[in-house]
Amino acid sequence: MATQILPVPAPPRGGAARPSRRRGDGRAAMVYLLPAAILLLAVLAYPIYQLVLISFYDYGQAQAAGRAPLEFIGFDNYTKLLGETQFWTVLAKTVGFAGVCVVGSLLVGTTLAVLASRVRALPRMLLFIAALGAWATPALAGSYIWLFLFDTDFGLVNEVLSGLGFESMAKHSWTFDTYSAFGLVAAEVIWCSFPFVMITMYAGIKAIPEEVLEAATLDGASWTRIATSVMLPILRPVLMIATIQSIIWDFKVFTQIYVMTNGGGLAGRNLVLNVYAYQEAFAGADYGLGAAIGVVMTLLLLSITTLYVRSQKREAGLL
Repeated sequence: MATQILPVPAPPRGGAARPSRRRGDGRAAMVYLLPAAILLLAVLAYPIYQLVLISFYDYGQAQAAGRAPLEFIGFDNYTKLLGETQFWTVLAKTVGFAGVCVVGSLLVGTTLAVLASRVRALPRMLLFIAALGAWATPALAGSYIWLFLFDTDFGLVNEVLSGLGFESMAKHSWTFDTYSAFGLVAAEVIWCSFPFVMITMYAGIKAIPEEVLEAATLDGASWTRIATSVMLPILRPVLMIATIQSIIWDFKVFTQIYVMTNGGGLAGRNLVLNVYAYQEAFAGADYGLGAAIGVVMTLLLLSITTLYVRSQKREAGLL
C-alpha cells in the first residue's frame, strides 16, 4: 500500500506581523504616557534634586536668611544622622507603626470588600457611603474628631467603657502612654485609609468571571478554599497596588502623629521619621539635617517597594 504524504500547511502570514504589532503598541503606549511622564518629572525631579543638594550643605537659619554663606560639608549630615541613637529609635518606631497601619488597612479593606460583594444593593450602598465619608474626611479634621472621642474628661469612649463597668477607664488618657498613643493614631490612620483598599479590592473581585467561582463551587471547594486558591491569585496584581500605596502613605504619616500626640508625644516618645525631619529642619533650624532625613526616607521607601514588587513577581513566576 502506498503511503500518501500530506503537504504541511504553511504558517499564516499574519504570524510574522505579531511582533511588529506589539512593538507598535508599545510605541503608542509610550507616546500616550509621555505627557504624564514629563509632568511627573517636572513636579518631582527638581524638588528631589534640591532636597539632595541641601543635604550636602550646612544649611541653617542664617544661610536661609542670607546672613551667612553656604558651606559644603559633603556627607557630614548623613554621618551625624546615622550616628544618632534617636534616629534608629525613631526609624524602628516608624517601621513598626507603618507595618501595623498597612496590615490593618489591608485586612479591614479586604474583609469589607468581600462583604460588599456578597450583600444586597442597599447595604452595599450604605457601606460604600460610610467608607467614602471616612476617606473624604481631611486628616486634620479626622485627627481632632478621634481626639475628642478619646478625650480624657469628655470622651465618648471613656464614658461608654466606664458605664460598662470598667471604672479604671473613667479618666484614662489614651495619648499619655507610648503604645496607647501609637495604637490610637494607627486606628485613625486605618480608618482613613481602608476605603482605598476596600474599593480597589471590590473592583478586582467583581472583575473575576462568575464561571470561575461557579466551577470551584461545583467542585466542592469551600468559601475559604475559593478565597485562598482561586480569588487570591487572580487578585494578586490588585493587592500589590493596594499594598504599595498603603506602604507609601503610612510610612509618610505626619498630620495624625503631629496633631494627636502634640508634636510627637512627651520627650519625643511618639516620633516618626516625617515628624522627626520636621522638628530637626524647622524647630531646630537645621535644614541640611532635615533634608538628609528626607533623602533617607525616600531611599527606604524605594527599597521597600522594590523588594516587595520583586518578591510578588517571583511568587507569580514572572522573574
